[in-house]
Amino acid sequence: NTAISSVMELMNTFAKVEDDDVVTLSVKQEVIQNVILLLNPFVPHICHALWDHLFNAPIDKELWPKADPNALIKNEYSMVIQVNGKLRGNMLVSAHLEQKDIERMALDNEDIKRFISHENDVKKMIFVPKKLINIVTG
Repeated sequence: NTAISSVMELMNTFAKVEDDDVVTLSVKQEVIQNVILLLNPFVPHICHALWDHLFNAPIDKELWPKADPNALIKNEYSMVIQVNGKLRGNMLVSAHLEQKDIERMALDNEDIKRFISHENDVKKMIFVPKKLINIVTG
């Protein structure tokens, strides 16, 4: 059930993609191929028919799809911004940025600026890499 559920999640995401450029079409074809291969142990009769119809070849000789470890590396991540321990916003951060740059981005964030004023100077910043930044004012 878990495998089928994961494939359904993938297909729901896949159905939302509307671009029709060359790269997207190539990715769509690869997704369809891999989904058919992954479902083959569960519904072989349907997968054999689909593979034969789409690719004019028997599915039995095909290799199991392999994950690309480089594709699993995140180049950016979502970071929570807190002011005095309360959630006040979030931002998308490049994985290559240093802490000081991320702190500057947090202070420049429009959602955060309204909670920081001259009366509420920043006293301290608590930084948890790839998770959150807490701006302590006082």
